[in-house]
Amino acid sequence: MEWLTDAKIPIGKTAKSVFEWLQDNGAWFFDGLAEWLEALIDGILWVLQTPHPLIIVAAFVALTWFLQRSWKTCLFILLGFLFIINQDYWEETTESLTLVLSACVVCMAIGVPIGIAAAHRPRLYIAMRPVLDLMQTLPTFVYLIPAIVFFGIGMVPGLIATVIFVLPAPIRLTHLGVSSTPKTLTEAAESFGATSLQTLLKIELPYAFPQIMAGLNQTIMLSLSMVVIAALVGADGLGVPVVRALNQVNTALGFESGFVIVVVAIMLDRMLRLRGSDK
Repeated sequence: MEWLTDAKIPIGKTAKSVFEWLQDNGAWFFDGLAEWLEALIDGILWVLQTPHPLIIVAAFVALTWFLQRSWKTCLFILLGFLFIINQDYWEETTESLTLVLSACVVCMAIGVPIGIAAAHRPRLYIAMRPVLDLMQTLPTFVYLIPAIVFFGIGMVPGLIATVIFVLPAPIRLTHLGVSSTPKTLTEAAESFGATSLQTLLKIELPYAFPQIMAGLNQTIMLSLSMVVIAALVGADGLGVPVVRALNQVNTALGFESGFVIVVVAIMLDRMLRLRGSDK
């Protein structure tokens, strides 16, 4: 088999050359992107950490009532946050929520328009599908290497790696929702003189809303699953005590911080689940 390995395709060397070229010629872009993302992260972190924790808890409970109209869900959110405060993980939780919310803002702002465009242009989606598959199946640790090269250590490279891993979810689900809109509805709108924009806003997006919300839910869950990996590149949050517990072989710390991550994930899922979806 040596004759086959002698003609090894230079995937690694090619990727290295591309990253080196981007680093040399795109420093202005990556520096500007890093500044914008740092401003987004600092803004969300300031909102979550400046007020008293109970004020933030009350805001989340009020948001849950607005979304779910269920006192049971509101009580669960309240008890979940009180448990987090009791375990003294409030600061780490707000840092992880900052990473999750930042990823949601970026992924939904990029993913929904791309999903809409792909739904209207089947050839575009066919061309995008291998890229989306690669983004979801490539080991997430691989994303950390170029993130560190371009953005250094901290919250920004963790956010970049999270966005790359999570972005296919809102794109796929938005594409599914818009493309599954019944032709009879769009044809009826067009027969009454609706423009393409009016058809999109009044027919396709309302019909695709459940799928778009499912994409948001998946974005949040997948982003939360990245907090431990993001901690490896210096991102603050609940992943830090997990990594520390792993290094110290500290079972108590690992289970404690891991259980808090589970509680946060369940809380966010219950908050954003569409009413009646569990019936």
